[in-house]
Parts: sequence; C-alpha cells; structure tokens
Amino acid sequence: MYYQLYELNHAALQPYRALADATRLFFENPLNPMSQSSYGRSMAALMELFERTTRRYDKPAFNLPATTVDGKRTAVTEEIAWQKPFCNLLHFKRDLPTDRAADPKILLVAPLSGHYATLLRGTVETLLPHAEIYITDWIDARMVPLSEGRFDLDDYIDYVIEMFHAIGENTHVIAVCQPSVPVLAAVAVMEKAGDRFAPSSMTLMGGPIDTRINPTAVNKMAEEKDIGWFRDNVIMPVPWPHPGVMRPVYPGFLQLSGFMSMNLDRHIAAHKDFFFHLVKEDGDSAEKHRDFYDEYLAVMDMTAEFYLQTVETVFIRHDLPQNKMKHRGNTVDLSAIRNAALLTVEGENDDISGVGQTEAAQKLCVNIPNEKRMHYIQPKVGHYGVFNGSRFRNEIAPRILNFVHANDKSAQNQAASPRKRARKR
Repeated sequence: MYYQLYELNHAALQPYRALADATRLFFENPLNPMSQSSYGRSMAALMELFERTTRRYDKPAFNLPATTVDGKRTAVTEEIAWQKPFCNLLHFKRDLPTDRAADPKILLVAPLSGHYATLLRGTVETLLPHAEIYITDWIDARMVPLSEGRFDLDDYIDYVIEMFHAIGENTHVIAVCQPSVPVLAAVAVMEKAGDRFAPSSMTLMGGPIDTRINPTAVNKMAEEKDIGWFRDNVIMPVPWPHPGVMRPVYPGFLQLSGFMSMNLDRHIAAHKDFFFHLVKEDGDSAEKHRDFYDEYLAVMDMTAEFYLQTVETVFIRHDLPQNKMKHRGNTVDLSAIRNAALLTVEGENDDISGVGQTEAAQKLCVNIPNEKRMHYIQPKVGHYGVFNGSRFRNEIAPRILNFVHANDKSAQNQAASPRKRARKR
C-alpha cells in the first residue's frame, strides 16, 4: 500500500512541478528585468530547489565516450557483452591498435543496494586508461516482468560465475561494498570446482564480509530485527503501470530514505547551500550539487527474495565468516581459494562497513599464499571515498592497478618468455 501511496503522491505533485519549472524559466529569462535582481534570482532558485526535491530521478548515463591511453585520446564504445533478465554486463571497449599489448581485464561488480551502477562512473573513469573494464549493470526490479522469474542471492552468485566465463580466463574482479560477499563466494565455488575461469585476483572494497566486527548503525539495525520484521515492513508489490507490476520488491525510495536519514543534517545543509549558490550565480558549485544528487537520488528496486536472503545471510546470521553460507545447498568453502590473489580496501571513516569487516576476508581465506595478499586502509575517507573522489584516484586506484598487474598471468607469461628464449640459446 505504501508503494501505491508513494506513486500517487508523486503523480499529484506533477502539476506543481511543471508550474515551478515554468516559474523558474520566467525568472531566468534575460528579457525579464527581474532576472538580474536579487528577488528574481531567489525565486528562480526556490523553484529549481522545489522541482529537484520532488522529482523522480531516472537512471543516469555513464557518458564516457573517450579516455586517455598511452598519452593519446582514445574513443570508448559502451556495449553489452552478456545479459540476463536482471543484469547486463557492460564492456567499455577502447579503440586501441590491434598490435598493442593487451591490458588486464577487470570485472567491476557494482553494488545491488539501491543505486544504479553509474554510481561507479568515477571508478570506471579512473581505471579505464589502464585496463579493459567490464561492469555489472543491474536492472531495476520494477522493470522486470514477473514472467522472468525470481532473483535471489544464489542467482547473484551464478550471474557472477557466468560473467567470468563470458569475459574469459585471467580476469580480475573488483567488488565494491555489497557484492564483496557474493563475489568471494563465487570465487570459492569456482576454485573448488577447478574452474579455469576463476579470477586471477579479487579486490574487495568496503564490503560486509563480517559485520560482527566494528558494527555500524546499519549492522546494528539488522541485528535488532528478525527477518520477519523486514518481510512485513519493507517488502511491497510493484504497482501498476510498471512492467514488474505485482513483483515483491524492496523499493529504492525506502533504501534512499535510510541512506539520507543517516546524514540528514548534511543533506539539508547541502540543499541550503545549493539555494545560495544559485542566488549568488555560483554556477560551478551549483553544477557540482546537481551532478552529485542526480546520481545519489536515482534509485532502483531490489527483488524481495534477494534482499531478504542477503539481510539474513550477511547481517543477521553472519553465515560467511562462520563457514555456514550455502550456495545451491552446498557449503561455500573459502579454504578452497588458493590461486586468486586477495586485496582488501577499507576507509578509515566508513560508516556503512566498519573498519575490519572487509579485512576479515584475509583471515577466512586461509590457503591464499602470503605473497598474494594485501590489505589497505585509506585515511580520511568514508564509504563513498573508498571507490570515488580524489583520494581514490590518487591513492587507492594506483594500489589496485599495481596489485592487478602483479598478479596478471598474461604479464607474467610475457615476462617469462624472454627468459625461456635465453635458456634455449
């Protein structure tokens, strides 16, 4: 019922949003003498603020048409390399010379936790000059018809395994936040089966591997409620006229409400500052606000079965760190991971995944050789700063790329070839 009320409320505000937009254009029109007055700028700013705070934000575009490789501007084509009803695997194909040595292949697994994969646009942009990038573009559950069936945590793990097969051998995987658990489980399943497509390295960033360590407000809430509470209070059917009508989901607007309530004062201050930036005609600051909130306020629904299974497995029962997690009825054995290198990255001020929760993977994967392990804590960043922003670009990304290159089998084979030829001589 709440989802229907949300939709009705949004529809009821449409005429007022249209009026606000028209009023903004009236006061911004250079032919209007009031457009250069304090009153005119204040009215235009107020109307834009109202329109933006009542808008439904659509899925943003990656908009990465080019990158710089070897000092040269290189065209980038976004293509679908693999697809299933609940996810597309996007490949950012760079227009490089055919005789150029291949860069490492990186599968970037975006979180399925309310926001679209475009939240990692900055991550992709930073890594793209140095690697062949693939990213999971999860589909909004309200857009998937019921006829396409269910999607739960087991399906998520299966999807990740299929993506490794689609990309090919010697792939490196980076899991940002939520996917750290299913990615780690997928690698364990593959290595136990002797799958040659298992990744060469995995980087887990700000992920909830063991939420018993340094629990945050998010973790504590999950521990205080049983799974029945979540099922009864946050799961809702998709309303008409969306394609996924009647599909039970955890709505994105509920997840967004939770995110914003954690730092409500900061968001209110940001919108107040946005108003004054508009009045003062500080275009750069206003545009930065628009860019951030266009991304942050664009949210998607998750299937009920995936959300509930994740909450119960990861946050309530802590199955993975207790060696009790199952995939398709079989126990996920992290000790089976012997070949994939492991890098864990955490933010010092992370209020979503506390310090130590991701590092727990280092202790759980007991059979990875020490020379193939690395842990890094980035000072002075929160959860978002682990995968985006200046510190990610300047301090975290270089460490990830160095780790990837150090464990890339193609690079090792190329380095070994001259030695082999020398021995033959």
